[in-house]
Amino acid sequence: MKRLKMLLAGGTGFLGQHLTRYFTGRGYQVVVLSRRSGIGRVAWNGRTLGPWTAELEGAAAVINLAGRSVDCRYTLANKYAITRSRTESTRVLGQAIGACQAPPPVWLNLSTATIYADTAADRPANTEATGLIGRNFSEMVAQQWEAECWAAATPSTRRLVLRTAIVLGSTGGALPVMARLARFGLGTPQGTGQQWVSWLHVLDFCRAVEFLLARSELDGAFNLCAPQPLTNQEFNGLLDHYYQPRFHLPQPRWLLEIGAFLLRTETELILKSRKVIPERLLQAGFQFQFPTCRQALADLVPRLP
Repeated sequence: MKRLKMLLAGGTGFLGQHLTRYFTGRGYQVVVLSRRSGIGRVAWNGRTLGPWTAELEGAAAVINLAGRSVDCRYTLANKYAITRSRTESTRVLGQAIGACQAPPPVWLNLSTATIYADTAADRPANTEATGLIGRNFSEMVAQQWEAECWAAATPSTRRLVLRTAIVLGSTGGALPVMARLARFGLGTPQGTGQQWVSWLHVLDFCRAVEFLLARSELDGAFNLCAPQPLTNQEFNGLLDHYYQPRFHLPQPRWLLEIGAFLLRTETELILKSRKVIPERLLQAGFQFQFPTCRQALADLVPRLP
């Protein structure tokens, strides 16, 4: 039998590597669109059409993960690069799919749970139907990102945007950094510690993608996060349980601002309150293997390098 082909645009990072292993193990031929060609990779620049578009013909699915890291200072130059890397890659993929003779039947485009406004303590969790969309920089980027996907002329291709929360894994992403901080006594609340944290085990991320690919009646926006968000204080307390350092260091907001400046990043990444639930996934019947953060950390922390 001919292997199904999946294209991963911008698939060389943490999420792309996990999707490649997951779907290769399920018999797919995974082709990664990357800045550099190589084994299993086809070169593209994320902005213009080129020979890479031939890979879309007859493909079973395309997943767009492309986007510059937001772990930086929000200077004008960085804001421009963050926005452009997401909108231009999505736009050119839409153009390429629309021009196909045999277009892929489904296109999943990454988005972010940060599209929702900072969640106050007295507000309910954000769902796809009732979530409060924000108006700050990162939230506006997410809206422009999604808008490019919906604007594409791809009448034969089902489209979904994945409003993805913090994905936890042992080989990359945020968790190894958080674990190192906890080892050195920084498993303490960051700021007030009352900001909400929405998260997802990387295996459930891959499983959710597989679920959405298989359900041809589903389209539109989906929150990709575990069904049980928790506060920053609770999250750090779970990590602290594993490392139990001799000393604990406080992390007030003013100290985090200094640290973020020195590390050339933004405190929004840890201080913004994100309370999101995957209402549409749950309604569609998806079952999480790791519904609670305690279960996820019990699986991942022992495997951290």
